[in-house]
Amino acid sequence: MISAVFDTLVYNPIYNGLVYFVGVLPTHDVGIAVIIVTIIVRIVLYPLSRSAIKTQMKMKEVAPEVEELKKRLKDKPEEQSKAIFALYRERGVKPFSGFLLILIQLPILLGLYWVFALGGLPEIHTAILYPFVTVPDAVNMEFLGLINMSSRSLVLAVLAVVAQFIYTRLSMGPRGEKTATEASFSNDMARSFDLQARYMLPVMVGVIAYFIAAAAPLYWITGNIFMIAQELMTGRRFGHSKKGST
Repeated sequence: MISAVFDTLVYNPIYNGLVYFVGVLPTHDVGIAVIIVTIIVRIVLYPLSRSAIKTQMKMKEVAPEVEELKKRLKDKPEEQSKAIFALYRERGVKPFSGFLLILIQLPILLGLYWVFALGGLPEIHTAILYPFVTVPDAVNMEFLGLINMSSRSLVLAVLAVVAQFIYTRLSMGPRGEKTATEASFSNDMARSFDLQARYMLPVMVGVIAYFIAAAAPLYWITGNIFMIAQELMTGRRFGHSKKGST
């Protein structure tokens, strides 16, 4: 049951999208097809990612007030948590909205992985092609003639780390300095999460990216570049709107 739903909603659309663009591209480059499919996925997810970025901007805006609450209620962790979430509700901040975007991407990444793990390319599984998708005349697995999309790639793994680090740093903003008055369990947990998100997550992405087909890290790199551009554009518009309202 789960497998059938996954195939219908994730695997088959990704596979057909890749085969379609491989067929229409003059070079029949699978890597370029992966990039195009990634951009389409990002456009579809744009409303959700835009909401997540706005939430991040709002969290940065209320950060001074959050820090003030942490200092004032440092000896009362339960009241501190309630006060912070009350502040978030008052300002319309949804701190967990970004996780939904990540959860949606995981099946897509898994589907892309299975396309190459199951030998879906360069062989074409005609039984699952949509009526409007034709079998390509050729399938070029070498991205720009340099990287085989079905093999591991150290270059793409490293680029995935860099792209993830830049996006994480941009979305989370600069790290705050620790002071003696801020030493509390909740603050230690927050700093621990901050360190893991900034440094451990990119490393984990790189390790995983190295041990799977190069198409997956190419998807991740393209997606992060798209998100970096969106973060900059949305942040700039948000900043202009803030200035205009003052």
